[in-house]
Amino acid sequence: MNPKIARFLAQHQPATPCLVLDVDRVEENFRALRRALPLASIYYAVKANPARPVLERLVRLGSHFDAAGIEEVEACLSAGAGAAAISFGNTIKKVSAIRRAHAAGVSLFAFDSAEELAKLAEHAPGARVYCRILVENEGAEWPLSRKFGTTVECARDLMIEAGRLGLDPYGLSFHVGSQQTRTDAYEAAIGRVGMLFTDLRNAGVELRMVNLGGGFPTRYNAEIPEIDSFALAISNALTRAFGNALPEILVEPGRFIVGDAGVVSSEVVLVSQRCPDDPLRWVYLDIGRFGGLAETEGESIRYRITTPHDGGPTGPVAIAGPTCDGADIMYERSNYRLPLALAHGERVELLATGAYVTTYASQGFNGFAPLTEHYV
Repeated sequence: MNPKIARFLAQHQPATPCLVLDVDRVEENFRALRRALPLASIYYAVKANPARPVLERLVRLGSHFDAAGIEEVEACLSAGAGAAAISFGNTIKKVSAIRRAHAAGVSLFAFDSAEELAKLAEHAPGARVYCRILVENEGAEWPLSRKFGTTVECARDLMIEAGRLGLDPYGLSFHVGSQQTRTDAYEAAIGRVGMLFTDLRNAGVELRMVNLGGGFPTRYNAEIPEIDSFALAISNALTRAFGNALPEILVEPGRFIVGDAGVVSSEVVLVSQRCPDDPLRWVYLDIGRFGGLAETEGESIRYRITTPHDGGPTGPVAIAGPTCDGADIMYERSNYRLPLALAHGERVELLATGAYVTTYASQGFNGFAPLTEHYV
């Protein structure tokens, strides 16, 4: 909670649930990453928060953009980004989306299969393409599945085929998982990419780019390495893999840029102690997994929660959302404790909720409207 957001909440008391996001903090995070990795081009992962005030600020800062869908491509263009600053980074794209992006001037596309490569060759002829390889996600609190990425061996064949199809085999990418807490995850992945670069060079394919993906974490309830620690590990790994012949470096931060810039303000709907002999209380908020807190699935992302009674006696709680769905439980096993004085009708704040909350919110489950958004 920074003073700017606290002041807005105190002065305006906006209806809950709502997100309040400090766009100046977005700029601070962007500049911090640029200082830490001065040789990397920053491609903001639009899916983290596609709000126009965020995109417009990043355009002014000279950011590039990683778009997951044609709607995000068009949102970036509308916010003032040039087509050359946009990467269509989803490896699963409709033909219509490829055509629209290519017609708009986007020339950089991701893929991880022969079938997607063939679509790009037909509908985005001459485009620069990069192949996503599958890497370990150990250490990530929100790991990615095998839905994305291919093996190093397949990537080699695909990049050779890209040239045969008239595309520009531009580079390779990977993603070590979202909210990655281990710096060595990047080191291992860069080592694999470096070997593949050499293998492809020997095969006559000169790659020019490595996309390190996202994964840089935001601080929630636990300490995390600082961005400089990640930058040092990445820089050392790049030097080992490429020496002085560094390729173009791309990074795709989302959570790191907007995560700690936002706060969700929520009303306590009910505090219930179901059994007098059980100290556990159930705290129900007016926002839950279907209202935007989808990353609490499996209790993976553990937000810090503040209340009007912080500093007083606390007790164990389970924390759930307001809907009639039994899956709408955020925390039951993560040992959350909240003040004993907490009561229905009071407001609580969930910190560092600037990333993925608005984009995960349902559009009317149980009739609940999506949370409102305030950008200050």
